[in-house]
Amino acid sequence: MSTPEPEGTMRTTFGAGIDKEGPGRFEGALHRQDPLHASDEDWPADVRAQLEADAAEIIARYPQKRSALLPILHLIQSVDGYVTGRGVQFCAELLDLTTAEVAGVATFYTQYKRHPNGEYTVGVCTNTLCAIMGGDQIFEAVSERLGIGHDETTPDGKITLEGVECNAACDFAPVVMVNWEFFDNQTPESATELVDDLRGGKPVTPTRGAGRVCTFKQVSRVLAGFNDGLSDEGVGAGAPSLAGLKLAKERGWTAPGDEATPGDQDVTSDGAPQAGGEHSSTDSPATGDKEVDR
Repeated sequence: MSTPEPEGTMRTTFGAGIDKEGPGRFEGALHRQDPLHASDEDWPADVRAQLEADAAEIIARYPQKRSALLPILHLIQSVDGYVTGRGVQFCAELLDLTTAEVAGVATFYTQYKRHPNGEYTVGVCTNTLCAIMGGDQIFEAVSERLGIGHDETTPDGKITLEGVECNAACDFAPVVMVNWEFFDNQTPESATELVDDLRGGKPVTPTRGAGRVCTFKQVSRVLAGFNDGLSDEGVGAGAPSLAGLKLAKERGWTAPGDEATPGDQDVTSDGAPQAGGEHSSTDSPATGDKEVDR
């Protein structure tokens, strides 16, 4: 028999079915509930038909259809906004997997959402370099402005906030991403202005990459492998990323030859090392009886 939760308590699901209770920090935020809860309702016939057609196109890219699970999970999110129970069932039936296998993958990667996601995912990097450069202060400022914490969504469904371990853009720290588009060299002021614009429906332009920010559902379709044609609209790699290349070109520097590169005589017609060749480990003698320095 369950006991009623104290007023002001929020329940958040961590991992697979492990609940942790604590005093609710924010009122009105949308929190995580049951992971991958089942849905008895199927999609409308036209939606399901399009899903099946898109999934068939994805499956055709792979020698084994089970390998298509990752992009098809993104495809599900492009329709439902997160990985739903019916989406798990769809993947299992289509790819000859169990629902446990599908759910195991869907709960492993953070890009797959287990509850309705906002129209925009705002990810604030709080890893080492970004934290030193002010990432923690940016997260706190955005969190307070939106009234939500990590992995929570604003009541209007516009923004889901995430504290991200790394956005892979350390040369532009501190970095904020909106649906995985870069907003570089942020401050608490610029980041709060960014989320204000997103909630207000104003257009925002990434620092580099695509020339605009798509919705979570739209970018999920791109992640499923369907090109939206926007990747070359905006600015390419930024100056800090290209500084070394620019200097090398100015001074005529080139990379040294790689002595480990197999010679023509050591590779087969398909590029693999020739068995027994200089760069092959196929016929190497065992080294078990050799002493190993410890």
